[in-house]
Amino acid sequence: MIYTVTFNPSLDYIVSVENFRLGMTNRTKSELLLPGGKGINVSIVLNNLGISNTALGFTAGFVGCEIQKRVSEMGICSSFIEVENGNSRINVKLKDIDGTEINGMGPNITEDNVKTLMNKLDRLLENGDFLVLAGSIPSCISGSIYRDIMEMLKNRGVMVVVDATKDLLLNVLELKPFLIKPNIHELGEIFGKELKTRFEAIEYAKKLREMGAENVMVSMSKDGAILISENGDICQAAAPSGKLVNAVGSGDSMVAGFIAGWIENNDYSTAFKMGLAAGSASAFSQQLATKDEILDVYKRAFGS
Repeated sequence: MIYTVTFNPSLDYIVSVENFRLGMTNRTKSELLLPGGKGINVSIVLNNLGISNTALGFTAGFVGCEIQKRVSEMGICSSFIEVENGNSRINVKLKDIDGTEINGMGPNITEDNVKTLMNKLDRLLENGDFLVLAGSIPSCISGSIYRDIMEMLKNRGVMVVVDATKDLLLNVLELKPFLIKPNIHELGEIFGKELKTRFEAIEYAKKLREMGAENVMVSMSKDGAILISENGDICQAAAPSGKLVNAVGSGDSMVAGFIAGWIENNDYSTAFKMGLAAGSASAFSQQLATKDEILDVYKRAFGS
């Protein structure tokens, strides 16, 4: 079974506004309301690919109820922990204005809430399961939470995927996550470097492997992606051709595609290609990519 954890889910209100004017009343020309958060995005794309999974995390208030409702309507199994104080986030995304976003704070998650999640993970996760820990965490939760979860599951045969930045990621490397997926800018931030080329990405991805990660996949936007696998092989490819429509969730789609490819073939080359195809397909789509969209990009980029 695959489980995803989103510590701060959101309801994403994605709007398009013509001729936006600061300090004036503006009217939308299009609106889209979607459940959001990196782990939820991974769950959606896995579900689109026909792979069952369970979405975990925290929700609160009427916004949390709407998130749960929309996730359920997509056919995704979920087991969110309901938090008493506050509301889940509403994130406003102005897609016509250079990716401008206003993100909410989210609810107050208590130590008891975190213990409930830990107990749930302890009870659910078994040998051979996947656990995806994705995204940032709210300030009310300890910065060691990803490491704490992996420590609890150590030696259980769970394949942990971590898609996070800086200390959240660095703290877990010695516990050997199955896959990490920074983008090239995040990779550079870790080492205090500005990385511009695929050669540089490969060099520093190798360092993360030396620090403990089994597989390191680096997304590079229009320049494609690279993978340093646990056996030391290097996979690399340019981005498939297509028109960028909406980059939100493309990195999460890449994670989902990699997992799907690995489950299907137990082959890192296939997993890498599937990850790149899924990430690109979502970038070419208004919403997260469907199975047909992903397979179409895969065939165009890599053949049947």
